[in-house]
Amino acid sequence: MHTPITADKSELFRLLKAQAFSKGKFILSSGKESDFYLDARLVTLSAAGAFLTARIMLDMIAQDRPDAIGGPTLGADPMVGAIASLSHQAGRPINTFIIRKTPKAHGKQQQVEGPRLEEGGSVVIIDDVATTGKAFVESIEVLQKMNIKIKKAICVIDRGEGAFEALAKYKVPLESIFTLAEFLK
Repeated sequence: MHTPITADKSELFRLLKAQAFSKGKFILSSGKESDFYLDARLVTLSAAGAFLTARIMLDMIAQDRPDAIGGPTLGADPMVGAIASLSHQAGRPINTFIIRKTPKAHGKQQQVEGPRLEEGGSVVIIDDVATTGKAFVESIEVLQKMNIKIKKAICVIDRGEGAFEALAKYKVPLESIFTLAEFLK
C-alpha cells in the first residue's frame, strides 16, 4: 500500500482549512453550540479530497488487516468508495460498508449496506468529524449486535469534545488524521 508522505496530509489540511472551516454560530449534531464548523464533506466529496483521505486512511489501517472498513452515513459515504477503489488499484482490495441510522423499511431491511460482513469478522469504522462520538457509538452498537469486532475508529477531524472517551468505553481506540486544535492555530 502507498505510504502517504507528509505532502498528502499537508495538502488535505490545506483543502480542509480553505474549503471546510467556517467561523460563526453553529449547532452541531451533538446539540452543542460552536463558534466554528468543519464541513469535511466539502472536501471528502471532491476528487482530490477523496483521493488524499483514502490514501491516508489506507495507510492508517495497513497493520490492522480488517475484513472491511466503513461507517455511519453520511460522514463515511464519500470516503468508502475512494478507499475501495484505491485498495483495489493497489492490489490489496478491502470491502467497505455504510451503516444506516435505522434499518431500511423495505427489501432486506438491512441497516448495514455493502458486501456481507461475516460474524466474528473485524472492521475499522470511519467518519468525517468526531465531536461526542455519538455516530461512532451507534455504529459500534449495530456492529456488536452482528458479532463484528471493531479494531479501531478513524476520523478525519477529532474536535476533542468527548469522542475519544466515548469510544474507550467500548474498548475501541479512536485515531484522527487531524485535531481541531490544528485548525485553530
